[in-house]
Amino acid sequence: MSAVGAVAAALLLVTPGAAAAAPAAAPQPVEQCRIQDERLDELSGLASDGRAWYAVNDGGRSLRVHVLDPADCSVRDVRTGSNDPYDVEDLALGRDGSLWLADIGDNRRRRDTIALHVISPGGGLTLHRLAYPDGAHDAEALLLDRAGVPFIVTKEPLGRAGVYRPAEPLDAERTVPLERVGSVTVRATKTPGGPLSGSFGSTLVTGGSVSHDGTAIAIRTYTDVHLYSAPDGDVAAALQREPLHIPLPNEPQGEAIAWEPDGTLLSASEGHEPVRRIPGAAGLLAESTTAPAEDAEQPSKPVDGAEPAGGTGASTGQTLLFAAVLAGLIVFLAGRLRRNR
Repeated sequence: MSAVGAVAAALLLVTPGAAAAAPAAAPQPVEQCRIQDERLDELSGLASDGRAWYAVNDGGRSLRVHVLDPADCSVRDVRTGSNDPYDVEDLALGRDGSLWLADIGDNRRRRDTIALHVISPGGGLTLHRLAYPDGAHDAEALLLDRAGVPFIVTKEPLGRAGVYRPAEPLDAERTVPLERVGSVTVRATKTPGGPLSGSFGSTLVTGGSVSHDGTAIAIRTYTDVHLYSAPDGDVAAALQREPLHIPLPNEPQGEAIAWEPDGTLLSASEGHEPVRRIPGAAGLLAESTTAPAEDAEQPSKPVDGAEPAGGTGASTGQTLLFAAVLAGLIVFLAGRLRRNR
């Protein structure tokens, strides 16, 4: 989501720790095609079945999934649903071909429930309402594991992003409680791009995707993607491992990330930008070290042994000062963010 430039600049003045340079040996995203359709000016979620791409806009105007031709990014078809969403932020593709629209955005953190809208291959529509156990959260990332269990990763400027999943089986007839099953800490990088000045945007989770076989997880920020190995398909366990960091430079507002069936990673931004490919991303992850990190706040592991994506941690006093100043700024920022209706 867009932010106030002055607030972003102030945030940088109190951000603890120094961000290291981007990994020199990281693979470079390659442009596939550019999305030019006016209906996709706020691209926020992306999925692929290897034959077509599926894309959703950020916001709450309507349930619309655009089916794209991977050859030229043109819109082949549009799949719709009659529900009235609040703020769709991400998209996942089920193993049966169903489309899961994550209606989880909440800039002002005031929603009592969030929602998942599921469009079946035959066009049927199911609404699942969910409730956090610890109050409202803003979120932009949906992970759908190979068993069809959804995980929500929150967008947290003050500390670790929470990882939540339904505490009970999904039930369209009632609101199902979520449970917190872990957290993810993304350290700052110097990758250029994003809507915020400096490195602050590199720490905010803006999208997620699980590979088709369920063994690789991508968590993206405005400027980078972090890959986690899930050899047994366990999402919660995977997110406690040390990730592999790949920069996604020069995306104005990068929010979409998706796996192709062959292990290629797709990345895209709002604003009629290119869809870019990272061929062999799953293979890079398989070759990397995937042992659990001793500390959940360990920095991401760059490609080919480059320097870590985060710098040294701040002292306790610096951290407390940072939290106090940033908390006040976030209150100001929240009041100025637009609500996507």
